Amino acid sequence: MDNINHLFVVFTAYVIAAGSPGPSTLRIMGVAMNHGRRAGLALAAGVISGSLFWGLSAATGVSALLARYAEALIVLKILGGLYLLYLAVRAARNAMTPDTAILPGAAQTKTAPSSVALYRQGLIMHLANPKAVLAWIALVTLGLGAKASWHDVATILAGCAILSVTIFGGYALVFSTEPMIRLYRRARRGIEGVLAAFFGFAGLRLLLSRI
Repeated sequence: MDNINHLFVVFTAYVIAAGSPGPSTLRIMGVAMNHGRRAGLALAAGVISGSLFWGLSAATGVSALLARYAEALIVLKILGGLYLLYLAVRAARNAMTPDTAILPGAAQTKTAPSSVALYRQGLIMHLANPKAVLAWIALVTLGLGAKASWHDVATILAGCAILSVTIFGGYALVFSTEPMIRLYRRARRGIEGVLAAFFGFAGLRLLLSRI
């Protein structure tokens, strides 16, 4: 039951972290709205690849450190917890920001870049974002303990991989439709408020948890 609870928290946190507005998701939204679904999916594929790279790096690194140094978990807990609290503050600020300052603008080139160029753009954008690996460290540490097995690591990575494809691919699909654009604009502030509450809870939970 404890493992199930940990997985639920990790997967919920990943859905919120990956799905909340940020450089990658906003770029996918903008490309999908201005160049169509195929272009949006190509960019999303690059973002997914970058996310899985950081996930594998974080998971294997955390596992190796935990296997050799129990004290390493304390450092990772502090870094992960503080980053989650940072996300809570950012979400709260976004909730108070006007829509015109958050949503991607409509000024894009009419000719869509090639799928290869968009994939490369999404990959580089995610790999060059240092916050991505910090988010993965927070998520992986949140779900692993000092006695975590490779089965636990594989379960977290597999689940987050499925969620990554669903979330980023979903952005490309749904934000190429006008109804979803209007719906998101109406509900954005409420969504950001919920994100702020969850990130604050998860960050405090990680900082105050025992090894």
